[in-house]
Amino acid sequence: MTFDKVEIGPVNVRVYQGADYEKSPPVVIYFHSGAFLEEGRMDSDVATALAQTGAIVVIPDFNAPLGGVFPKPLEVGFSIFSYLAKKRAGLGNRKSLLLVGGAESGGNLATAIALKARDYRADELDGQLLLSPLLDPYMGSPSIREAATVGMRDRWSEGWSHYLSGGVCHPYAAPGICSRLAGIAPALVVSSVDDPLRDETANYSQKLKDAGVRVQDFVFPADAGWPSIYGAKCPLAANWQTGLNSQFASFVKSISIQ
Repeated sequence: MTFDKVEIGPVNVRVYQGADYEKSPPVVIYFHSGAFLEEGRMDSDVATALAQTGAIVVIPDFNAPLGGVFPKPLEVGFSIFSYLAKKRAGLGNRKSLLLVGGAESGGNLATAIALKARDYRADELDGQLLLSPLLDPYMGSPSIREAATVGMRDRWSEGWSHYLSGGVCHPYAAPGICSRLAGIAPALVVSSVDDPLRDETANYSQKLKDAGVRVQDFVFPADAGWPSIYGAKCPLAANWQTGLNSQFASFVKSISIQ
């Protein structure tokens, strides 16, 4: 599809929708991984898995309209969120929960949109799905030392240099350094034991909890192949789909009750 009435101009999206979905299915705006460097990528095993739970998942080509340097991807992503918050574009209905989510650099963008939604469109975001979000431009966590062994350290270094090449390191660009987190939408935060991003993911999750944000954490075992969601080398085949679906369904139920 093309969202042609978004504030920043037309944006191409791919919509994932399973055969079985409820009358008011949750709508997830999902931002793909790619270390801030890729555009045109709208295929996603995560989106396929979430659609199997009954959700409608929208993946925008968020780097294409304005480029991949902060704050341009955030402007595109937030415009799409604002558009769906107002009109839903025929996806779900006004009773559908609206969530943002993403993996790795897409998780960074999802956290930033959640922050900006808190600041500018309060109460219109129902939840956020943070899958091993890439949050620390200093790459200083203990677990990040493992990035080289799965083929990601140089890519993440290059990606951060590209994303921040506009000379701005705003909290929206690097949410891991943000100190004002109260009032953000509830979060499902996922990583794995063998994930080089597990420490910054866990640190951000704890900061959310300390700020009074409702958080559901889940850490996959090392045999789930979880880092494959952002292109890391994994020795075993991925088998995280059932676990993620279960966590997502539980999270949606909890925020629906709330």
